[in-house]
Amino acid sequence: MGKPLSQITFDFAVAEEEVADEPKPVIVAEQNKKPVPVVEKKVVEEKTSVKMKTATSNTGKRGRRSLKEATIHADLIQVPEDEILFQKQYYSIGEVATMFRENQSLIRYWETEFDILQPRKNRKGDRYFRPVDIKNLVLIYDLLRRRKFTIEGARDFLKKNKKADEKFQMIESLTKIKGFLLELKANL
Repeated sequence: MGKPLSQITFDFAVAEEEVADEPKPVIVAEQNKKPVPVVEKKVVEEKTSVKMKTATSNTGKRGRRSLKEATIHADLIQVPEDEILFQKQYYSIGEVATMFRENQSLIRYWETEFDILQPRKNRKGDRYFRPVDIKNLVLIYDLLRRRKFTIEGARDFLKKNKKADEKFQMIESLTKIKGFLLELKANL
């Protein structure tokens, strides 16, 4: 194939002895007023940056979300009330994705799978969702994320139960009343 790669080795024993003779720079920590060598400070910064990366890597993770994460995020959708929702005629797919805290690709996929979602498209192909489409998305989101239906099961449920939207609205209003009563009980 080609020439074999040669191995390069380094001898650090000499370098450590030379560095040991030189004085190390020192930083005085504010909290405990002890001198801290700069080398340790860099290590601490690297450790904290690693922690920050792992904390943000969960949100930027590619692929499917686990069922546990989906359950946690199922109640955190930020769809505005009807009065506010119906003030605008159309919402872009980006706005809808941020409301549901989902990827735009997932919303496009749901559009292909469910016939009740029919967003308008301009000549460029951008999708614009009407408030009615967003209400249907809330119903689909509830079936898939909170009630753990499969896509096939949710599609069959919507076909068989034509009044599923009315039942869902009733359940939503009852959960709002329950939340209000629990809040009232906590304030007593």
